[in-house]
Amino acid sequence: MNAETETFQGTPLIPQSSTEHPLYVDVVVACRTVHDPEIPVNIYDLGLIYTIDIDQDNHVEITMSLTAPGCPVAGDMPGWVADAVLMVEGVRTVNVELVWEPQWGMDMMSDEAKLELGFM
Repeated sequence: MNAETETFQGTPLIPQSSTEHPLYVDVVVACRTVHDPEIPVNIYDLGLIYTIDIDQDNHVEITMSLTAPGCPVAGDMPGWVADAVLMVEGVRTVNVELVWEPQWGMDMMSDEAKLELGFM
């Protein structure tokens, strides 16, 4: 095993969110107000929000994906998420980054989303 392999081994594909930040729950609630127009489940429960990182100055960085790269709302969805999160009292700025790795899969959905869509 070389040093390069050791560096990447154990590195999570999706960084941890700032779950201990006082604004975290409110930011999640805001994300749950955003829906893909083609799917009757919010994007948070679909598993499209990968990371919510909130710093000590209440700047929010969100990493998200879409169900498919060819999604018709790919250009709009990050803006919808940013607009929703900016409505949270105390949030100063929001940056939403759209990523394709790791690729979204149905296993990322919450049990509630799977039930709503008939997968359970």
